Amino acid sequence: MWEIGPILRALMRNKVGAVLIAIQMAVTMCIIVNAVHIIVERKALMARESGIDEANSFYITSTGFAPDFNEQVTVQEDLDMLRRLPGVVSAIQINAIPISGGGWSQGLQTEPGAEHDGAYTAVYMVDEQGLKALDVELIAGENFSPTDVRWRERSQSDWPDQTIITKAMAENLFPDLPYQEVVGKTVYINDIEPIIIKGIIDKLQAPWIGWDILENSMLSPEKTLFSSSRYLIRTEPGRMNELMPQVEEMLAESNKGRIIRDPTSMPDTRERSYRSHGAMIKMLTVVMVVLTLVTALGIVGLASFSVNRRRKQIGTRRALGASQGAILRYFMVENFLISSVGVLLGAALTVGLNIYLVQAFSLARIEWYYLPLGMAILWMVGQLAVLGPAKRAADIAPATATRTV
Repeated sequence: MWEIGPILRALMRNKVGAVLIAIQMAVTMCIIVNAVHIIVERKALMARESGIDEANSFYITSTGFAPDFNEQVTVQEDLDMLRRLPGVVSAIQINAIPISGGGWSQGLQTEPGAEHDGAYTAVYMVDEQGLKALDVELIAGENFSPTDVRWRERSQSDWPDQTIITKAMAENLFPDLPYQEVVGKTVYINDIEPIIIKGIIDKLQAPWIGWDILENSMLSPEKTLFSSSRYLIRTEPGRMNELMPQVEEMLAESNKGRIIRDPTSMPDTRERSYRSHGAMIKMLTVVMVVLTLVTALGIVGLASFSVNRRRKQIGTRRALGASQGAILRYFMVENFLISSVGVLLGAALTVGLNIYLVQAFSLARIEWYYLPLGMAILWMVGQLAVLGPAKRAADIAPATATRTV
């Protein structure tokens, strides 16, 4: 500890380089810690389960164009063919796809009247095989029966008198009740239209991954007559890629009065929906690596300059009996002191930047343990960076003290 005083006095006489390194370390810590926090947050978002059997599910669109195209007959024939196809677990017509980015939403409320607040929910129109095709678990109540399912016209605005909702939606609507007791309750859509909750499913995410209420979803027992139909097909494990082209060809051959397009797997849908998150993670990772390298090179440069400038002084100390370990320790302690100033300033900047990000972009507050971890890593980077120049200083021979040049 007796070396700290001389080290501090030496730094004060040549403080410009030390100040620059400390500021560089502070900025690096501020950016890296917040970047790691954002990366962890984005990865957690990307890891959320949609609730369906993504690995074995795909969807395809059928659009009629012929003058005599009959949507209702076509949909029923298509579903019969798809469900009989070997390797298909189930198939449904559906109006929207989870985590795809496009769909329907409605407000549900527990009391009738426009003056009452409600909760928004994604709407999935399915038939009695909806639970099987989506691979969601019914945890309370009953599934739809075939007689519950109706046909919806394009201009139709009323709703069926029954629905199945997610557990998250049930807890949102009735926060004071166990979800099992929500079955049989009446909720209202379009302000005044009553719907009875027939069942509760475990999880089904909405189409919009940026939604704060992503798990608020409802199933409506309907098939649609919109001239364009989307079919969701769930296959046996491992057979999705095999069946996608078969389904496309089969549907195209079965009715020449329509276009079959956009066969898309759920893994591809997830990748597309979270592409911006992945790009952000890669960008922030590159920034962190570059900043760390630049900071390490700055430390190496400052330490090397200090060693070269003080070669005769170091040689004199060696001639007076200073060991190689003492010289090595001198530069390591010097760097530790500079790093300490940098990381302490960096901790304050990190908190300040995080407060701004929370207010400006609604990010989560940084966890407390990110700060000590960031400080420890920057300390370690500093010590590793200065190790090479410090070893070169320790290798300076005592004879250097006798040289005049």
